[in-house]
Amino acid sequence: MSMTGAMSSAIAGLKTHMQALNVVGNNIANVNTYGYKAQRITFKESLYNTLSAGSEGTNTVGSTNPQQIGYGCTVGTIDLDMSSGDLSATGRDLDCAIKGDGFFLVGNKTITIDSAADVNNLTLTRVGDFDFRDGYLTDGQGNVVYGFLASTVTDPDTGAQGAAGTTVGDISTALVPIRLPMRSTDPNTLGSAVYVGIGADGKNIDPTTDVDGYINYTNLSIDANGKIICTNEDTAEEVVVGYIALGTVENPAGVLHQDGPYYQAGAAAGSVTVSAPNSAVTGYLNNGKLLDAAGAAPDPNSMLLANSGTGLMTSFLEGSGTDLATEFSNMIVYQRGYQANTRIVTVTDSMLEELVNMKR
Repeated sequence: MSMTGAMSSAIAGLKTHMQALNVVGNNIANVNTYGYKAQRITFKESLYNTLSAGSEGTNTVGSTNPQQIGYGCTVGTIDLDMSSGDLSATGRDLDCAIKGDGFFLVGNKTITIDSAADVNNLTLTRVGDFDFRDGYLTDGQGNVVYGFLASTVTDPDTGAQGAAGTTVGDISTALVPIRLPMRSTDPNTLGSAVYVGIGADGKNIDPTTDVDGYINYTNLSIDANGKIICTNEDTAEEVVVGYIALGTVENPAGVLHQDGPYYQAGAAAGSVTVSAPNSAVTGYLNNGKLLDAAGAAPDPNSMLLANSGTGLMTSFLEGSGTDLATEFSNMIVYQRGYQANTRIVTVTDSMLEELVNMKR
């Protein structure tokens, strides 16, 4: 290994410590970002140059160890710390924070959950800054929140859904965008809530007759079970809109970070398991009609909604996971490491200069 090997090692060290400072800088920049998960970087040794291989002992001499010189260091891992952060009070009834593991499931309005693999098409987030816009429950970026809607059971023989305004006896376990019930235009039940129905195939059936837009509501709130309740302005009746769904993965630190507070469940994270906060909704996902990836009906027991002891804290959002004391300490350590590597470059340069000047 030539003398320039020391400079190569130092340059590798400079690059790695710069990456470490980038991680620290990003953590500190997001100290007030709701739901932010701090990153941690680890180093690993780089390639080694073997000067001589080791040998085993003989009857006359002992064994010898190998002689190797490394080429510096490189980034080993950059991990997400997915532990729950501190909660920040907001005073908004529709803000939600998850107490424990799990994610809210969000996406656009057109995602259809027909197979177990389709759940992975939804985006994961820990930031529950929710509001109703155009009848749909959305987060601050306009993504629709997925969950389970209050429903009336549809007669599979007649297709009848029941009269508008009747008491809802079921919560559909089809995973769909959360939206308000429709508003009845039937003179006998004017203004009452008309809910989606559950067809014989387990799919939700939208009301199409005697409805005009969504109900007029007041006093909208979400409880610890993810249950969304409001008051129908036209009838003064309490209306259960539905329940927010939660998703969990086998390896939370393996999710792929997207832009903003969003994650995608990839191969490292594993598949998404769906539940409701505090197991408030039970039954078969998609009303027992969810198909496996091959299109064949699986064992129904494998598609049960997962049990969840995780609840919600309403009027709170999860704070940033950045620990400033830790980040400032790491910044000092990485800065000194960077500085030490620059000294290797300086000393190696001086030695090379002496070598060039030998002829004088």
